[in-house]
Amino acid sequence: MLRAVPTLIALSLVPAVAWADTVIATRTIRPEEVLTNADVRLSSGASAGVYSTLDEVIGQEARVVLYAGRDIRRGDLRPPALVARNAVVSLIYRQGGLEILAEGRSLARGSVGDTISVLNTASRSKVLGVVQPDGRVLVQ
Repeated sequence: MLRAVPTLIALSLVPAVAWADTVIATRTIRPEEVLTNADVRLSSGASAGVYSTLDEVIGQEARVVLYAGRDIRRGDLRPPALVARNAVVSLIYRQGGLEILAEGRSLARGSVGDTISVLNTASRSKVLGVVQPDGRVLVQ
């Protein structure tokens, strides 16, 4: 009886793998490509840290190369970028009730909620801002 207890404890520490549908790429997808219905399909198999429904991945952007026939892991995708590197963007400065709009040039790509560097074209100074849903950048 004493030998059975350590075995049960050891078995309970092994991570469980659930058998369910997993999303796999149907072709090799390069970083920054947005996934469509034709790019992915469901496959049955073990799922640990992978997507399990097509709705979760369609419309998302690849962060890394996704190889055909392989599972798409949770960290492989992100929301599509609204701001491209070197694009002209509107900067918003807010302080209390005051709001100032300026023009800037993005120094990085960014999705909604990402903090990116932007060059203020008027002052030639580099600022950090958060990408807003409308594509403007809120400087804090």
